[in-house]
Amino acid sequence: MSPHRLPLRSRLALLTAMAVAVAVAVSAFACWLIVREQLSAQLDSSLRNVTVDERNVLSILEACQSPDGADDRTPHALGSYSVQIVLADGSRCTQPGATKLPVTTADVGVAAGERPSALHDATGAGGEGMRVFTYRPATGPGSPLPRGIAVSMARPLSEVEHPLGTLALVLALVAGVGVVGAGAAGLWIARTGLKPVDRLTEAVEHVARTEDLAVRIPTEGDDEIARLSRSFNSMTAALASSRDRQQQLIGDAGHELRTPLTSLRTNIELLARSEETGRALPPADRKALMGSVKAQMTELAALIGDLQELSRPDAVPGSGPPQVVALHEVVRTALERARLRGTHLTINASIEPWYVRGEATALERALVNLLDNAVKFSPSGGVIDVALRSGEVRVRDHGPGIPAEELPHVFERFWRSPSARSMPGSGLGLSIVARTVQQSGGQVGLEPAPGGGTVAWVRLPGAPTAPPEMDLG
Repeated sequence: MSPHRLPLRSRLALLTAMAVAVAVAVSAFACWLIVREQLSAQLDSSLRNVTVDERNVLSILEACQSPDGADDRTPHALGSYSVQIVLADGSRCTQPGATKLPVTTADVGVAAGERPSALHDATGAGGEGMRVFTYRPATGPGSPLPRGIAVSMARPLSEVEHPLGTLALVLALVAGVGVVGAGAAGLWIARTGLKPVDRLTEAVEHVARTEDLAVRIPTEGDDEIARLSRSFNSMTAALASSRDRQQQLIGDAGHELRTPLTSLRTNIELLARSEETGRALPPADRKALMGSVKAQMTELAALIGDLQELSRPDAVPGSGPPQVVALHEVVRTALERARLRGTHLTINASIEPWYVRGEATALERALVNLLDNAVKFSPSGGVIDVALRSGEVRVRDHGPGIPAEELPHVFERFWRSPSARSMPGSGLGLSIVARTVQQSGGQVGLEPAPGGGTVAWVRLPGAPTAPPEMDLG
């Protein structure tokens, strides 16, 4: 099975065991190397510190000179050491019955006086590994030893290899126990550490199964798991709020659509009954009824358009980056449309150049909604003052004004002042204004005007002159 298909806790336990195994293996190997160096150093030191007295050297030489003592004789035993006499011509003096030690060029060089000593490994005739130290014995005046000889002291390498083998076995057992223990500890730690993840998984599965966004995960501490739990709680809270707003929007939209649809249905039924019964309506009533139907259709179309505008995402795919827009031209276009709708009003305008980044169509619709609001609440023959200065559009009407307690709600979807519910409108116009202005990085607000009426203002960041390289489209 691929490691990526294992459960997360199993992977963590496996990784822990592997990490411990590598660490133990490196430590055990280093320990083995250190012990080997120490044992080898002790063996070499013991060979250097032991010398053979002249009597033993002479006895070995005499044994070689006897008729029965040929060159191929075994070394004289000296405790746990093996002794062999090496001559300058490469021959050796040994005693029968012991393992033969090969003579190397280094040993001959010591016997010939070319070097003071030699230390090397050798393999005896029986295949046993030996550590050999060759040195020249002192041959001063009066010494019975001849010149041109060297003494080779040897000890078995098994004195080092056997302890190292035992140590390797012990280290292997300790490493195995350590790896198994590390794997068990890693599995326990993984299970303990992943309990918050299990709770989070259960919560996600519960939300996916029941769509219950009220689930919250208890958070403790400030580690990554706690941050993940808080992020999940924030996400579910945001989703719950979004779903509540969506349900409210659907409910409000249904409520707003019901009134014009009911009125439209009633009027159409009256017209249909008139046609079915053959009783023609008086021309004046029929004209009023058709005007009402037309007005209700217009109101429905405007409401559907507002809902479509609000349903658009904040960033429409494919719309590209915001462009530089001549806000003063957008204001002038919106004023022309407002004058067509408010023929009974006087609209004064004072407009200065100002360029902003945004979407020209959306900004125009927002300003038209703002002006329509002023036209709707202005009395016949009233005056509306519109000004654009330093990036701030101010629309001042002389209508009844908005009570202070209602100002915080004016930009909410479908919210309408009790005094304005008898007037046409969907309650979405100012919501669209606020959304568009915020997407353009600006601010919007309403406030009571001195002497009565309301002042609506929009502030958008920009500059009085457009960069020559930017497209004003």
